[in-house]
Amino acid sequence: MENYRLPADNENVKKLVLSLICLFSLFAVPAYGWRILYAEQYYKLFHDHFYRYPDDTMENISYLEEALKADFCNPLYALARITNKQEWEQYRYLFKMHVNLLLIQQYLILGSKYNKQVAYFYNAPWKEANLKSLELAERPFRVALDYWTETLKWAARIPRLRFHLEQIQHWEDEWFRIVTKDLNYHEIISVHLARIEKVRRDFQNMDENTY
Repeated sequence: MENYRLPADNENVKKLVLSLICLFSLFAVPAYGWRILYAEQYYKLFHDHFYRYPDDTMENISYLEEALKADFCNPLYALARITNKQEWEQYRYLFKMHVNLLLIQQYLILGSKYNKQVAYFYNAPWKEANLKSLELAERPFRVALDYWTETLKWAARIPRLRFHLEQIQHWEDEWFRIVTKDLNYHEIISVHLARIEKVRRDFQNMDENTY
C-alpha cells in the first residue's frame, strides 16, 4: 500500500492543527460501535456542515488525515465496484487525489474564518488584532498549497483513465479537470495570499491619523 507522508513545509502549522484535532477528539468525537481501521471508513465520517464552524472543519480535517494514513479495505468493500487489479490501482490513486482535494477545501474554509477582505479606515483602532487575524488566515492557505502539490502527484500517477468506475464518477471528473488545468488551486490560493498581503500592508500603514 502507498504510505502517506505529510508535506515538508509548514510543519509547525500542521502540528498545531493536529494537536487541536487530538484535543477536540477527546470531547467532540462520538463513540462508535465498530472499530475504524480503513481509509474508506474514515472517509465516510467526513461530512459537510451547513454552518461551517472551526470545530466542524477541524473534525473533518482529522477524518481526512486519517483516511490518507490508513490502509484500504478489501476491494470487495471499496467505494466502487472493483473487478481486477488495474481497476483497484486506479481506484486507490483517485481516492488519494480526491481526499487531498477535500483537505484543500477544508483548510481554505478554516482560513476564511480569519481572513479580512478590506482594511477599512475605521478598523484602525483594532489594527494589531486584524494583523493577527490575517496571520491566522494565511497559515491554512499555505498548508492548502502543500496539499495541492500532493493532489497533483496522485493525479499524475494516472496517465489516462483506463477504466470507468461509475460509483466514483465525480472523482474521475476531478481528475479530468486537474489534468486539463481547468482546476488549479495554486492560482486560486495565490489570489487569496496576494489579497492578504495587500490588506496587511494597508493595516501596517495605518497610524494615529487614520481614524
